[in-house]
Amino acid sequence: MNKTVEPPSSEDVERLAAEITDIAERSQRLVTEFVEKTNESAASQEDAQGAMQDAFSIGQAFMDFACQMAANPARMMEAQTALWSQYANLWQSTMARMSGQEADPIAAPEPGDRRFKDEEWSDNVVFDYIKQSYLLTSGWLKEQAHETEGLDDHTAHRIDFYTRQFMDAMSPTNFVATNPQVLRETIESKGENLLHGLSNMLTDLEKGHGSLRISQTDLDAFEVGGNIAVTEGKVVYQNDLMQLLHYAPLTETQFDKPLLIVPPWINKFYILDLKPENSFIRWATEQGHSVYVISWVNPTGDLRKKDFSSYMLEGPLAAVEAIKQDVGAEKVNAIGYCLGGTLLASTLAYASEHKIENFDSATFFTTLVDFERGGELTVFVDEEQIQGIERKMAKEGFMDGADMAMTFNSLRSNDLIWSFVVSNYLLGKDPFPFDLLYWNSDSTRLPEAMHSFYLRSMYQQNKLKEPGGVEMNGTPIDLRNIKTPSYFVAAKEDHIAPADAVYQGTKLFGGPVKYVLAASGHIAGVVNPPPPNKYGYWTNTKSPETLEEWFETSTESKGSWWPDWQKWIARKAGKKVPARIPGESGLKAIEAAPGSYVQVRS
Repeated sequence: MNKTVEPPSSEDVERLAAEITDIAERSQRLVTEFVEKTNESAASQEDAQGAMQDAFSIGQAFMDFACQMAANPARMMEAQTALWSQYANLWQSTMARMSGQEADPIAAPEPGDRRFKDEEWSDNVVFDYIKQSYLLTSGWLKEQAHETEGLDDHTAHRIDFYTRQFMDAMSPTNFVATNPQVLRETIESKGENLLHGLSNMLTDLEKGHGSLRISQTDLDAFEVGGNIAVTEGKVVYQNDLMQLLHYAPLTETQFDKPLLIVPPWINKFYILDLKPENSFIRWATEQGHSVYVISWVNPTGDLRKKDFSSYMLEGPLAAVEAIKQDVGAEKVNAIGYCLGGTLLASTLAYASEHKIENFDSATFFTTLVDFERGGELTVFVDEEQIQGIERKMAKEGFMDGADMAMTFNSLRSNDLIWSFVVSNYLLGKDPFPFDLLYWNSDSTRLPEAMHSFYLRSMYQQNKLKEPGGVEMNGTPIDLRNIKTPSYFVAAKEDHIAPADAVYQGTKLFGGPVKYVLAASGHIAGVVNPPPPNKYGYWTNTKSPETLEEWFETSTESKGSWWPDWQKWIARKAGKKVPARIPGESGLKAIEAAPGSYVQVRS
């Protein structure tokens, strides 16, 4: 029986007309703003020149790639023949399915690839063919990029990275005509999904002042200090670069030695305090630690000259002096996360040269000190790209947090870029409230002097691993002089601080080191509270030369690594003393946690 299609009501027509009018007005405004920007000659020409240099650099890499492939025609013919054979098998399989027969897939998505979860990708022969054709082609291209010989390591890395970026962008899931879910939604909504998706895209363009800033979550659903970062505490000290937060006790007694957390300043500290159920800060307080956390400033151009040494002097070293004034503790146990861990290691090496003995132990969350295998971020740190970044920073004195966020998002483009393009723009859905993605979107700026030093000395030149290779406040430092007992946590699927790179870094320390390998990635591997014990971890009492050897003889444990760390740190935390109340000891409260520095958005 045919289904009668009801004509749109007058209310529907009026609503759609109003939405179309709104879209037209916003589009015109954005076009006008774009034209005005392009007429700003000096800045626009410089930006265009930088963009052309970046494009030329990438193009040159692919020219080298093509030359190397052409230099080995036998291998190229073999690879093409293999691809043709796979396509012949796919066509044969598809014809069998079209005739009603069963046929095993020739190509299947990798585990964890959620792009093709709609049943139509398997049930519909046409969409199944489109899917498998894409997977065959993308897999073949990635294989050629990965296995072509004759390229230097950095060029090979760039070719591999940008090939994956291109293939991710060309996925059939990203286009209306080849995505069954989008087609179905377009038919059922009579195209309203595309209209609303266009409105969402215009909103993101407006938010980015002409640049597309893809919304990953509902920004209005969260408030720092309101429903995230709510662990009770006080700001007890501040300077130009940081506020020092002291958290209220959750036990009657606490360990004598306070716990100082040094987070990265590429992101904000409250990744460790998103909500009570997964807050490491709250959990550590519940274990009896007197927890202090550095909350870094979101810098403007006024702080452009603050360098890596400034972050040490006004960060952890200033914090331990403030803690000493606050509760009289001469020693602290310190935690450094990612870049905060790199700073902590540099601080410990500096402290060893100056006989500073305030650090009784050090814990490192997904931290690099040896950048030789520094993960996919190394694709952005050749000389041409660093010069481009420095040109941008020279204008305003800082690296724009949004640009940095886009770089990190590109490392997981399917999950953090294209999935939102499909959901927000093609399906026309509003972003879903998600605290982790709110934090991810709350980007921070990076001072010019600090960021240039970090890119060149760490990522590009890998000087930190060399004795005297890096100077902190005029003092050459050597990580081998660090005798402080250390606990390193790496994440098995981390693309930012790869587990093997973290492991190699542990070999540089002169004191006892415990290495723990957590499941999952850079965030979930760290933020893994005991309940629900989502991911496991591996430990080993031995320290062989390579991570592969370490893993072969390691012991796997179910659940969170946090209790294992607590057993380790408890032996170094001192006796129990009456709990300290923030703002009622040597330092008075300035304001309530999470403080005002963290509230500043880029």
